[in-house]
Amino acid sequence: MALRLFKIHWHPVTRQRWARFRGMRRGWWAFWLLVGAYGVSLFSEGIANDKPLWVRFEGRSYFPILKFYPEDAFAGNGRLTRPDYRALAAGAAFAPGRGNRMVWPPIPYGPLESLKPADIALPDEVTVTAAPEPRVASADVDAQGRVVRAAGDLDVFGLAAGETPAWRWPESIQAGLAARFADRAADAVDAKAQASDGREAWVSLSPYEPRGTVPARVRLTFREELAAGATKIAIVAATNPVYPEGFPSPGTPGWTFATTREQVRFPFRPVRGHPLGIDSSGRDVAARMLYAFRTSMSFGMLLVLATMALGTAAGALQGYYGGKVDLLGQRFIEVWESLPFIYVLILLGSVYGQSFGLLLAIYAIFNWIGISYYMRAEFLRLRKLPFVEAARVIGLPARKIIFRHMLPNALVPLVTFFPFSLVGAIGTMAALDYLGFGLPPPTPSWGELLAQAQEFPQAWWLVLVPSLALFFTMLAGVFVGEGLRAAFDPRRFGRME
Repeated sequence: MALRLFKIHWHPVTRQRWARFRGMRRGWWAFWLLVGAYGVSLFSEGIANDKPLWVRFEGRSYFPILKFYPEDAFAGNGRLTRPDYRALAAGAAFAPGRGNRMVWPPIPYGPLESLKPADIALPDEVTVTAAPEPRVASADVDAQGRVVRAAGDLDVFGLAAGETPAWRWPESIQAGLAARFADRAADAVDAKAQASDGREAWVSLSPYEPRGTVPARVRLTFREELAAGATKIAIVAATNPVYPEGFPSPGTPGWTFATTREQVRFPFRPVRGHPLGIDSSGRDVAARMLYAFRTSMSFGMLLVLATMALGTAAGALQGYYGGKVDLLGQRFIEVWESLPFIYVLILLGSVYGQSFGLLLAIYAIFNWIGISYYMRAEFLRLRKLPFVEAARVIGLPARKIIFRHMLPNALVPLVTFFPFSLVGAIGTMAALDYLGFGLPPPTPSWGELLAQAQEFPQAWWLVLVPSLALFFTMLAGVFVGEGLRAAFDPRRFGRME
């Protein structure tokens, strides 16, 4: 009996529309996906937080996400400041066997918590690059091409004092030698030469300036050409490295070795414990994405409700009274619509500071105009219908006629435009945050993450993650709006013959 008192009796037309909406599978599942995701985000503090859900200490239970506890409650040091629960968990008081423990959220990082590079666990591996050292030799030759003096890896290049090198000099080397033995200025030369047995090497001549006397000898420098792929790279453990077969071990003669290990510099790529990466301030992107979704959805719904309330009130008054009220109202809307929204936002933000409430209020008082046109048209259509004329005849006040009799029959624009307006509000908030005119930092926001991505182009996760979140959220909103519009449009179910 008690349940019957609270049972809602839906109008048959409403039940029919709801059934049609359920038939739109894409819009139906998108609706529940948005509702479910937003419902989960309302409990963000229990999903992503730098405070534990439950602390058992000295036989007592504490719930830090619900109540503030000073540091003195756990350390007994007389400090009334906020405790560092992560440091407490690593301390002796919470060591195994003491009976004290903490239960952390699934994401044990808060949206405003800045991590230290030392807190990031990296794989215990280094990259070792082994490059062969090219063998080098020098030879001083006289005007007849004989080697006067030689040094270096002579056997590799077939050089010996008193002999003529068995090399075919390219034209640039020949011209360089001729210029130097003629005491003429010459530029540096670096060309590939080939020996009689097919070996190749790079031969160099240094720059030459005239000296007034012909030089007795000119120095040629030979440098071995390394084969492509001679450099080898291996990723091995940093503590006990095991090199792959064929890889030279460090210290092997004729090889140079370089060891590099990844360093943590914010923003940092996704790693274990931070599946969506870390932003430029060392904050976990997954935690900020969750809180940003709640902020975006809350802002969007509050904005749409406020704008629809203002637009409905303005459109209802114009449509119900008509005449001069309608004429003056339209002229006021035209003037109001011409005001630059972004300049007003910048001005008031610089005076009063950026805040959620200020952004919501400023955007709401500029965003109601569109829905007012539709509501004005609906009320102009309804004002001449018999049930409205009958209500006037029996003496009902205007407010009761507008809100009790006419408004329920003019809800189609409000219901069908709600998802599209929500999508537009979420996109606008992201754009304003991206430009720096939205919510104050460090409030979690998708637009703020995209702004960081512009500053750090190499941080691909700062582009990919918020972009995908925006895309799927707005796509789901469009699917819901598409389904509602089809459910409220009887023409889809009509047929002309």
